[in-house]
Amino acid sequence: MTVVAAAEEPTQRPFTDNDVIRLAQYHHCQTGFSLPPYLLSPSSHDSLLSYLKSRSSSPSPSKPVSEYVIALLSLISLSPTTPSLSSLLASLLISYTQIFNSGKIPSDSDSLKTIQLFGTLLRHLHVKEVKFVVDSILLGVSRVITVDEAQLFDLLPVCFDLLRNSREAKASEIDFVDSAIDRVLSCEWSKGLLTKMVSLAKEFSFLDKGRKSELVEKVFLGIKLIDLQDLPSLVYQLLVLASKGFCKREVIGGVVGFFGSKAETRVASVVRQIEGTVLLHVNFAVKQDPSLGLEVVALVKSDLRAFNHFTVAVLFSVARVRKFGENSLGILRTALLNAYNDYRLSKDCKWLPDELKEDSFLHAKLVEKSLLRAVSECRYGREHVVPSVIQFGFMLLESVEESRSNEFGDSNGVLGIEKLSIQILGTLFEVHDMTRNEIIEQCKFRILSLKCAKSKPIVRLLRYLVQRYSLIMLEFVHHLKELLGYFTFMEGNISCLLVSAVIPLIKFSHDLQDYTILVIRKAMFRREYTVRVAATKVITDLILAEKQAKRDGSFTLQDSSSQASSSQQTEMSCIVRGNLFTELNGLLQRCLYQQALVKEVVYDGLVKLVLIDPSTGGHVLDFLMPHFLRFFRQDTDFQLGIISCIKLEGGKYIIEEPLDRLLFCISWILLLQVHNSSDRPSDAAWPCFGFSLSQDNEQQGGRNISHEVYSNALVKIRNFLLGKNLEDIVGQSQDTVSASLEDDKRKSYCLIILGIIQVQLNYIIVDLEKQPEGKKGAVRKEIVDLIDLYESLEKDVGKLKPSNIGKRVRFSTCNDTDAGNTSISEEREKVPFLATSSIYQLFLLSFKLYSSKSVGTLSGSQDHSQSSPAKTEKSISKIFSFTLQVCVGHIRSSLCMKEENPLKPLVCGDMKVLGPPLLKVLYLLKPDPPLATGQTKKDSKGKKDAEGRKQCLHLALLSLKELLNIYSSGSGLTGLLEDLLAVPASEDATLEECREASRIEDPLVKGIEIFMEKIMKPMITDFIAQNSNDVEILCAIMLKLGNNLPDKSKQRHGSWAHQMCRSCETSNTTVAKSIVKLAISFTTSPGDLCIAVEVAKELQNIMGLDKSDTLEVSESYMVINQSTSASVTSCILQSTDSAIVEMDWATKKLKNFYVVSQKNIHLNDETESTVGLVLEEALYSMAESTVRILSSFVLMNLKDSQAAQFLRLAVRFYKQLAQIVKLRIAPKGCKQILPSLKFQKLVELTCKSLTVPLYPFLSEMQKEQQESVSSNSKGIINKIKQENKCIPDLIFQIEDCERYLIQLSKVTKLNLLRHAKRSTARDFKIIEDAEPPAGDEDGGNQEEETEIQNNNFGINEDDLRQESDDDGSEEMLSPRNASSVSSPGLDSDKAIAAETEEDDEEEKEEQEEGKEESGDNRPKKMAKKSWVVEDSDEDSETF
Repeated sequence: MTVVAAAEEPTQRPFTDNDVIRLAQYHHCQTGFSLPPYLLSPSSHDSLLSYLKSRSSSPSPSKPVSEYVIALLSLISLSPTTPSLSSLLASLLISYTQIFNSGKIPSDSDSLKTIQLFGTLLRHLHVKEVKFVVDSILLGVSRVITVDEAQLFDLLPVCFDLLRNSREAKASEIDFVDSAIDRVLSCEWSKGLLTKMVSLAKEFSFLDKGRKSELVEKVFLGIKLIDLQDLPSLVYQLLVLASKGFCKREVIGGVVGFFGSKAETRVASVVRQIEGTVLLHVNFAVKQDPSLGLEVVALVKSDLRAFNHFTVAVLFSVARVRKFGENSLGILRTALLNAYNDYRLSKDCKWLPDELKEDSFLHAKLVEKSLLRAVSECRYGREHVVPSVIQFGFMLLESVEESRSNEFGDSNGVLGIEKLSIQILGTLFEVHDMTRNEIIEQCKFRILSLKCAKSKPIVRLLRYLVQRYSLIMLEFVHHLKELLGYFTFMEGNISCLLVSAVIPLIKFSHDLQDYTILVIRKAMFRREYTVRVAATKVITDLILAEKQAKRDGSFTLQDSSSQASSSQQTEMSCIVRGNLFTELNGLLQRCLYQQALVKEVVYDGLVKLVLIDPSTGGHVLDFLMPHFLRFFRQDTDFQLGIISCIKLEGGKYIIEEPLDRLLFCISWILLLQVHNSSDRPSDAAWPCFGFSLSQDNEQQGGRNISHEVYSNALVKIRNFLLGKNLEDIVGQSQDTVSASLEDDKRKSYCLIILGIIQVQLNYIIVDLEKQPEGKKGAVRKEIVDLIDLYESLEKDVGKLKPSNIGKRVRFSTCNDTDAGNTSISEEREKVPFLATSSIYQLFLLSFKLYSSKSVGTLSGSQDHSQSSPAKTEKSISKIFSFTLQVCVGHIRSSLCMKEENPLKPLVCGDMKVLGPPLLKVLYLLKPDPPLATGQTKKDSKGKKDAEGRKQCLHLALLSLKELLNIYSSGSGLTGLLEDLLAVPASEDATLEECREASRIEDPLVKGIEIFMEKIMKPMITDFIAQNSNDVEILCAIMLKLGNNLPDKSKQRHGSWAHQMCRSCETSNTTVAKSIVKLAISFTTSPGDLCIAVEVAKELQNIMGLDKSDTLEVSESYMVINQSTSASVTSCILQSTDSAIVEMDWATKKLKNFYVVSQKNIHLNDETESTVGLVLEEALYSMAESTVRILSSFVLMNLKDSQAAQFLRLAVRFYKQLAQIVKLRIAPKGCKQILPSLKFQKLVELTCKSLTVPLYPFLSEMQKEQQESVSSNSKGIINKIKQENKCIPDLIFQIEDCERYLIQLSKVTKLNLLRHAKRSTARDFKIIEDAEPPAGDEDGGNQEEETEIQNNNFGINEDDLRQESDDDGSEEMLSPRNASSVSSPGLDSDKAIAAETEEDDEEEKEEQEEGKEESGDNRPKKMAKKSWVVEDSDEDSETF
């Protein structure tokens, strides 16, 4: 039967499945085709659906089922609105869905084509039928494994749209859609369903925020199941989804979190490639939708702890978009700096729990590790982020503060900003060829454009590249030559650092070396003094580098030449050249005619040269001989040409020739020179130095250039100086100058001679061991005589003054016209004249004299009559004083010298040998016990000797402190302590604490404990008994050593210091302050602030407002009395200052934790919440202790600077408290949490103990100021002006804090202001009338007013919000304007009380109350006023 016949025959038998297919094919070929009645009949539906089931049972059902269903759908599409066909469509779809979900037909392209055709006809279904379709689709959600098995889910967006947007849509349909979404979200997602839902999510724009967030969370919980090759496409779909406004921040955070942590379990090499692709997707998405870039930046900005290597990579990638370049890198820099700042502050924060300290350390390490990993992975297809990394690296280098460049040098592997940035740029330089030229160009540009302090880290980067990648850097020699061309235009420090950075490369490049020499030749002819000094340093550095390279044999490059090209190897083979000392001889000779500092650089450089190559000593001495003979003439009598060493310039005398430095150079060369003539090269190998000896000199000794000639000259100089005064040495001057110039000239002469004496002492002491035993006595006698000459010359020029020991110490350190400058100068490292071994020998000589009590015995003579006891004591005192002065200067100079300076090992050596002699001096000079009354007359005679003894003791303690600063930790400190403990004590008693310390396993902690118990504590006790200022130094030593102790040991020493504060009575302010500081510093938290609170309360008894009730000496703390109260107050205020600084840091940290918990940025919220709670409790405890301290000071009679300091601390405290209160107010959309009891206690304590008495304190202080102004003292008026600046700020901060308290009270229904005082000082000036209160009516008015305010509080939230805004925006009046206000209480409560019709009456009551409340006695006035606002009964019910 034909198809036409079947269509025309209405009584035809039922259609078969093949008939349906043929009929559909015929429909495509004909126009005006009408459906046969059989298909329109509802009775045919069962048979038509049965064909579908039969075809699905075939062996290969995909094609037959798809062919039949598509044919039937094409026929239905001819008249889809027909009710019977619509019913058939719904039944067909449900049947197909059941067969598809049962797995009878495969998920392939045929099924996809069929489902897509179903989707075009869904709009013709009834709402109920659509619901059935949705239910049938969702029944198969559990069997979805792959994406193809989720093909039916493509129908869901259309179904949901029909249900929500149909004309007959009701709330039930919308609820059905929501329930369907919930069913999908509640089931387990396979990777196929997850992928399908991500692709369909953009169609679900109707979802609310909660379901969107749940869907995104579901995606990132299951994303770990996705195959690696599918991840880039999935992330791209998520980014497209986010660009349409679908949970942008959650999507960005999920992607960053997954690749930053969870993806690390996969194959590393594959993951790196995938991450590179994802970064490109992110970069492209941000370019298309800049709002995504804002979300990336906001994610890291809102939670700096959401940090991993992929976060860094994303920020680098986003930075390539022009709009986000600076912002992205700025956020990354901020995250790094905050991590370092948190670690730095938490490391030394006593009150912070250990888990938070560990957390800060781990976070700093995490940030460093993430940055380094992100940079190292740039080599794996991420070249597009390389420019961002270079920009970031130099941004970090410019952020380096010179004072903190090595801040984390010994901090458990934390690199610090400079080392991290250098490592970042070094990694790029190594792995990316294209970055090398850019990095070198950036270095060149920044060195030339930045200031000196900012350029130094860049130069250190260049040095790192030269040392680490020497062969690669040879390709950029032309860039370095361009940079060196600006040598004369750079600052002296930078130019020298630049050349020293390039010097390791010079030995590989002949061209670079020649160009450097050319540059410094030009620089030597510049007019600028600093340029010539820098050029001189470069000359010596070049010569030393060549000698060092020859000694080390590093010209071969055997271990790295394999990486060099043939041309480079050719260049390397030809750079071995002649002697630079010979080639640059002319320049060196020119340097000897420059200023004194240039000559000093040459002299020190020549010593370094001989130190590296002793065989050059003879040639260096030959070079110096003509210059030496200018000042040491031996024609007739020996003459010392000191007169020609100074000159008059600019109206003052300056040193032109540092003769002491010249002799320092010669003496050390003589000591270092190898005496074996065979070690010295022949004269033929050394060209002429450009000078010829005179005939007279040749007659004196043939070749007068020898070791003996210089040695004899030093002996003659020594003999010439002994027994003479300044006039004998210099001679009488014929010039007539003013008295001031004459003093200046004598001072310059003295500086030179004193330096020469130290050089002579060092020379003969070092050479002492070589002398035979019979001559050692005479040498020691010469040492004593030279020290006597040194002391007498100092006194002649008035250099030494009893009241200024510090200047004498500095003079011994730096013997030039800038001796008073103790700062560490980059321009000049002063090398001390005496070596460590010489100072040690001086100590031994001092001890020998002290024990023998006779100077004459040193010479071996039997004539002891020449040395009277008085003279012997005086000589011993001089030797002790000189040795200790030199020791202090020597130790401080060693701290100024760089480690790479070759002279440091020579002159300083092992400085631990100075420890035992210093301790022995302390034992010898330790103060005696308090003397009896009968010895007073004897004391008056020996007062001068006692003063000298005290000065020596001070210098010894100062030296020991500086020595311990050098060996502040590690094995060096352990060895030093062992040496110190080996010195026998004067009272070697066995202590129980020492026996306990001997059982400690850690050698460093053990040594510190025994040293403190055996030496420091007894010594402190003795010095306290003598009221000695040196207690400050001893306490500083204990604090320095205490940094290496665990908290348990610190607490024990803190308890001892605390007991000393209670039991020791002293009138010395320095002693009192030092002991209190020691007790607070050693006591662990919270005990340290408890001590501060107790001390502050005792100070209140000493410095109270009512002078009639004050005590002379505290009963609980004997160290506090009327004499020491001011210094102890200063100490407590400093401790409070530190506490407020730490509160500021902790508040910012707490804010970050709150942001994390409120926005649920991390999945591991439990850990973050726990850490936040611990920090919150610690912060509240710290704030509470701070309030207790400040509340004591507000009741004291503080004067001048201490009152101003207290006001500044109060301003900062209220500012921090306002921030703490603000954190407790939940932002919009977040649940408000009730404040903890500890927080409520803090607010109550602040209001009652600090805010209430603070206003009378200000009023009383201003009254005292007005009384002081009447004296018309300019200094007092200036102080008053400074204090008046703090008062308006303080009032503002108090009211700002109370404003936040009002807001928090509203949202929590807790009356946190029930103890607050309503300020009557809105004009910021508190001036009250002097009339006494008329009666008791003011009390009733106050109570009535309080009740009205408390009843109004919390009733109308809108009014209260308006009042808070008014309070914040109200204009502040200056003190000058405030003085013109007639009513001090005018409008005082306008911004806080509710606006009612009774406002005018309340204001009148306040004005009357303000006029009535006054009095002369401040304590009575404070007691009379009802400052506290009490709760009414209604408030109690409301809150």
